[in-house]
Amino acid sequence: MKRLAAAVAAMAVALPAPAAARPAPDPTAAEHGWVTSTLRHMSLEQKVGQLFVTYVYGSDATSPAPADRTANLAAFGVETPAEVVDRFHLGGVVYFAWSHNLDNVRQIATLSNGLQAASLRPGGKDEVPLLISTDQEQGVVQRMPAPSAQFPGSMALGASRSASAAHLAAEVTGRELSAVGIRQPYAPIADVNVNPANPVIGVRSFGSDPELVAELTAAQVGGFEQGARVTAVAKHFPGHGDTGTDSHTGLPVIHHTREQWERIDAPAFRAAITAGVDSIMTAHIVVPALDPSGDPATLSPTILTGVLRERFGFQGVVVTDALNMAGVRTKYGDARVPVLALKAGADQLLMPPNLALAYDSVLQAVRAGELTERRIDESVRRILSVKYRQGLNRSPYVDVEAAVAAVGAADHLAAVAEVTDQTLTAVRNDAGLLPLPGADRSVLVTGWNNAAFNPIGRLADGFTGRGSRTTALPATLPSAQAIANAATQADRHDLTVVLVNKAWDTAVGDPRASQQQLVAALVATGKPVVVVAVRDPYDIAHLPGVSTYLATYTYTPAAMDTLVRALHGELSPHGRLPVTIVAATDPATTLYPTGHGLTW
Repeated sequence: MKRLAAAVAAMAVALPAPAAARPAPDPTAAEHGWVTSTLRHMSLEQKVGQLFVTYVYGSDATSPAPADRTANLAAFGVETPAEVVDRFHLGGVVYFAWSHNLDNVRQIATLSNGLQAASLRPGGKDEVPLLISTDQEQGVVQRMPAPSAQFPGSMALGASRSASAAHLAAEVTGRELSAVGIRQPYAPIADVNVNPANPVIGVRSFGSDPELVAELTAAQVGGFEQGARVTAVAKHFPGHGDTGTDSHTGLPVIHHTREQWERIDAPAFRAAITAGVDSIMTAHIVVPALDPSGDPATLSPTILTGVLRERFGFQGVVVTDALNMAGVRTKYGDARVPVLALKAGADQLLMPPNLALAYDSVLQAVRAGELTERRIDESVRRILSVKYRQGLNRSPYVDVEAAVAAVGAADHLAAVAEVTDQTLTAVRNDAGLLPLPGADRSVLVTGWNNAAFNPIGRLADGFTGRGSRTTALPATLPSAQAIANAATQADRHDLTVVLVNKAWDTAVGDPRASQQQLVAALVATGKPVVVVAVRDPYDIAHLPGVSTYLATYTYTPAAMDTLVRALHGELSPHGRLPVTIVAATDPATTLYPTGHGLTW
């Protein structure tokens, strides 16, 4: 912890006390003046455009690759990202790797500048900069490419029990995003993951303890907004942590009573608001205790206006989760969803499946009197205020060379290592296998792998560098033949380390069940086996016979470096479970309680 404190000091960060509250700022005269003047000179079409945030295809604003031109033409009716911004008067753009926006640091910063140029019309009175966003939760959900700082995600930070670590991770992440022109990271996650079978949240949550989740949510709001001066987005209101359905593919229903919701889900969002969060993202979930209508929260005036605005007093920007997700499309058509979201109290409409249809639907709703222009102005004012506080009205462009120097800077990477070292959790060490004695051994590293991060290779290199004779054998969702081969190899080695990723997820026909079979075959050899969960810590409940088990919660290079050092006794595990692990066959039986963690 002393080294973490030194890293914080090196970043020149003045960390607030975990309970520190920062009220939402009152607009200054300058902010009010710019917002009012800008709004006054905007047409209705421009105002409606400010409400929308969408992806665009291409790594360059004006000269995308031919395939991206074709994709833009099919989706938006124009060929370049700049033309998409111009045609729809967009208020924001969200970056993804799959839309070819995130190749490298220089390219991202250049794209941001090109999109801002498209949004700003020199000499015009309607110049409005873009608010560029991306999902940079860290851990298993991160968009920035190498050499960016790759921190562990929320559940790993929950295992650290450190508000300072959470603050630092958010601040460094926010600084790197801001350097390339991204000012709205869709983080932190305020969901409380009380359902081990949650298919969409899991390690994206800080944990199952509402108090811990609230504390770390507030810390990350401070890191993003006070430290890095970017717009934090607490998500997913009113709480996505107890779902058994993925809202990307269905409409989840939360069966919490009102009292349970107040105790479990509400505290983190209250903490985010108290900490001054500028934006909150909605969830496409039904919560009958809050709104019995059956409408998802994104479309519920009772939840967004009645609870979030009026009861919680939130005055910032409400951004919807993506409107192309099934959870918000099951009850109403795509033309109605954006109108209903605005009527419910949303401000930013994220990724409608048909932007032209959504844009025209909102315009028609205003012209028909279903939505008033005054209601549109309310949302645009909130969006413009955030842009003003970001300084986008004064400095919308980024320095490309400065961005290249800032992203992946040495002090940022040092902070990643210091934070990650606090997160590794040793859950079982029954035979006292760890830490490993000496170095003269043969080691098989096998199991789940990822092409981008290659945790199998990183871990194998760590053993080799310490004198072991190492074999790397990736076996992601292995076939029966691959399992047999891995068992044969394990029998020839002194030690096997096997990585698993959501091995608990054994829905009918799900190939992830083969991970359980792989671990069983390795244990059956009788040779020492170390099992490492590189995502959900719940896997141990589904792996009988495992006596040595650790959780990294993520598979970043830094997590693998921390793991190999701990296995060799170069550092002691500090993490403690931020969730409760229950028996697979009896959820009423606790195997490992929240707070459990071994050390050596």
